[in-house]
Amino acid sequence: MRRYLQLILLLTMTTTSALSQSDFKTQQLKFERVKTAYDQKWDNLKNELSKKGVDGPFKLFMTAYKSEGKLEVWLQTESQKQYKHFKTYNFCEHSGTLGPKTKEGDRQTPEGFYHISAFNPKSNFYLSLGINYPNSVDRLRSGEDKPGSDIYIHGSCVTIGCIPLTDEKIKEVYVLAVEARNSGQTNIPVYIFPFKMTERNFKKHTAQYPIQTKFWQSLQPGYAYFEKNRTLPKVIQVKGNYLTK
Repeated sequence: MRRYLQLILLLTMTTTSALSQSDFKTQQLKFERVKTAYDQKWDNLKNELSKKGVDGPFKLFMTAYKSEGKLEVWLQTESQKQYKHFKTYNFCEHSGTLGPKTKEGDRQTPEGFYHISAFNPKSNFYLSLGINYPNSVDRLRSGEDKPGSDIYIHGSCVTIGCIPLTDEKIKEVYVLAVEARNSGQTNIPVYIFPFKMTERNFKKHTAQYPIQTKFWQSLQPGYAYFEKNRTLPKVIQVKGNYLTK
C-alpha cells in the first residue's frame, strides 16, 4: 500500500511539473507585449526555424561579445547532439569598457557564465530577460563594494550595463526564450565574453587591458570548448574566476 501511494505521488508530481512547463507560454501570452511579439514574429520565426532544420522543441543558448557588439542565438533539438547557430543580433548601444562589472554604478556589462533568471513582460524597456548577475564570482570580485544587479537583455536602445537590442529584436529573442522555457528548459545559459576569445584577439586586448589577463584566462577555455564541440562546457566558479572542466 505504501509503495502504491508513493507511485501515485510520483505520478502526480510528474504531471504537475509537465503542466507547469506547458503553462508557461499560456501565462506569458496574457501580457499584451508578449502577445504582440508572437503575433508579429512567431510565423516568420517558425519559417526560419524550419529552414534551419528545427522542427520541434528546442533548447536555447545565447552568447554575447562586448567588443563586437553581437548576441548569438544557438538552438539544439532532441535529435541533435550539437547546438546549431540560428541568428545573430547586434547590440543597439554599448556601455562601459572591456572588463567585468565589479560594482554598482560602474556602467559595465558583466562578463562570465550566466543563465536567464527572469522573464519581464512589462519591462521599462519593452520586454526583457534578466540574467543571474551577480553570481559568486562577481560577488567575490566586488569585495566590499556592492556588485550591482538588474542586468537584462532588453528592448529600447539605452544601457548602463545591460544588453539592448531594440524593441523589434527583443520580440524575437523573447519569443524564442519563451518557447525554450515552455518546452522544459529551466536553465537557459547566457555566456558574456569581452570579445571573441581567439588567441589573436586575446593578445590584442590583454595588451590594452593587462589587469584583466588572469580573469580573461579563466573565460577563454569555456569559449574554446564551445567553439570546438558546439556543446556546453562544465564551468565551475572558484575564487573569483571560472574553471572549465
